[in-house]
Amino acid sequence: MTTRPTLDKMRLDRWLWAARFYKTRSLAAAAIDGGKVQRNGTRVKRASVVHVGDTIRIRKPPFEFTLEVTALSGHRGSATVAQHLYHETSESVAQRELLRTQLRTEPRASFDGKGRPTKKERRQIDRFKRGR
Repeated sequence: MTTRPTLDKMRLDRWLWAARFYKTRSLAAAAIDGGKVQRNGTRVKRASVVHVGDTIRIRKPPFEFTLEVTALSGHRGSATVAQHLYHETSESVAQRELLRTQLRTEPRASFDGKGRPTKKERRQIDRFKRGR
């Protein structure tokens, strides 16, 4: 039985994939390139190196995660294993819960119409747009 060597550094896109924040490394790389991920408060590139103890900020609208890297993994494991790779700050958890409750209590937009307008309604809309 072979044991996996312990890692002391790894690529950021690979860590985000292994920690299950993104389904593929391509999605993780696109998020990093789009400025959605920061390491230690600065914008980084996808191949930047992550160390244990780094602070990672991930914006997945409408939520934002602030994490501390606790371990590195060279492969993608189960969700329970992935949770041991990071520790989310208490401020981040509180902000997400507050935003979650705000989104739940917001009024939802609803449409009471029947779908597409009829020919008569479409003519009325056209007249209204033309100003007659």
